[in-house]
Amino acid sequence: MSPFERSLVGFFTACWGVVVLDLAGLLPLHGRVELSLYALYSTAAALGWVAGNVWVHRRRGVHPMLRRRLLLLWLLGPPSLVTLLRAMAPIARQFDAPLAAVWAFGVYGIFFLVPVTFAPERTRSSG
Repeated sequence: MSPFERSLVGFFTACWGVVVLDLAGLLPLHGRVELSLYALYSTAAALGWVAGNVWVHRRRGVHPMLRRRLLLLWLLGPPSLVTLLRAMAPIARQFDAPLAAVWAFGVYGIFFLVPVTFAPERTRSSG
């Protein structure tokens, strides 16, 4: 794993930690960012597409154990930003659409799978 990816692990872990603290009521985040659902889903789609492409590029020629770690990083890391943005929305908007974060994760997953699905397979030479 590159030093940049290690720093991303720390950043994404911190984002998930802040979201957990918000859920526990120890660090209220609501009302900090005014973000529409359209912008939230657009952010999730863009992050999913970029993360999927990066993972397709990074998995080539990598040991299978490191490949699994990279998959965890690029599949579960960027949704922390989307979840954090949703947690920072005004409380009224969160009650109006309580499953928006789940739907955003679904949007992220779909756009993550697009480059993964269409990535060219390595050809095996016979002989």
